[in-house]
Amino acid sequence: MKIVVCIKQVPDTKGGVQFNPDGTLNRAAMLSIMNPDDKAGLEAALELKDQYGAEVTVVTMGLPKADEVLREALAMGADHGILVTDRVLGGADTWATSQTIAGALRNLEYDLIITGRQAIDGDTAQVGPQISEHLGIPVISYAQKIVGIEDGYITVERQFDDRYHVLKAKMPCLITALAELDTPRYMTPGGIFDAYDADITVWGRNDLKDVDDSNLGLKGSPTQIAKASDKVRKGAGEKVTLDTAESVDYIMDKLKEKHVI
Repeated sequence: MKIVVCIKQVPDTKGGVQFNPDGTLNRAAMLSIMNPDDKAGLEAALELKDQYGAEVTVVTMGLPKADEVLREALAMGADHGILVTDRVLGGADTWATSQTIAGALRNLEYDLIITGRQAIDGDTAQVGPQISEHLGIPVISYAQKIVGIEDGYITVERQFDDRYHVLKAKMPCLITALAELDTPRYMTPGGIFDAYDADITVWGRNDLKDVDDSNLGLKGSPTQIAKASDKVRKGAGEKVTLDTAESVDYIMDKLKEKHVI
C-alpha cells in the first residue's frame, strides 16, 4: 500500500505574523512549524505503515526552507519527502495550491492520500477536497478515526456536530484529518540523524502534470485580498463604578441591549 501525506509548513502564530505589501504572508520572516492537522494525518499514515507495511511519502509545497518539515516527517518514520517549490507558485490561494499539489501527485502511485482538515494560517478547509476533485477520487473529510482497511476499501469515522458518520470509500481516495485523529509520535535521535542525511526530492513548475499556467501562483488565484493586518488591539472599553445592585442592573441592561438575553 502506498500512502501520500500532504503537509504544510505554517507560521508559528504564537510569535506573531507578518505580511508582504501585496497582503500575502511573509513566511520567510516568521518561525515555522508543521501544521497540526497535517501532523495528525502523518501519524495516522505511520500507524497504517506499522500495521500494513505501507510506504509513506510526504509532499509539501512552499519555500526551499519547507524541507525542514519534510525532514521532521522523515525523522518520525516517513519513507520519502518531496518539496514542490518554484517562484511562479508563490502567492497561491487554495485553488492554485490544490492545482499545484494535484499536478505533483499525478507523478506518484497512491492508494490513499491524507491531508490535514485545514491549515492554521488560512483555516479554509478547502485544499484537501479540491485536490480530490482535481484527481477525480472520493474524499472523506473531517476524519476523527480510521476504522480499518479491507478489500480495497477504507472505513473512517467522520466528525459531525455532536456525533459522527461511519463512511466507507473505495481506494484510491483522500481523507482530511482532524488534529484529534491521532497523537503524533516523537522523532527518534536515530531518525533525526537519518532524516538530515536523506535526499529530498525537489520538483518545480516543469514537474507538474496536466496543470495550466493560468491556475498557478498569485496570477492564477481568483481570491483577492482587500486588506490584511496583524491582530487589532481592542480599546479600553467602557469603565463604570457602581455598587452591587447597580452593577447587576447595568450588566442586565447591556445584555438585553445586545440581544444576548
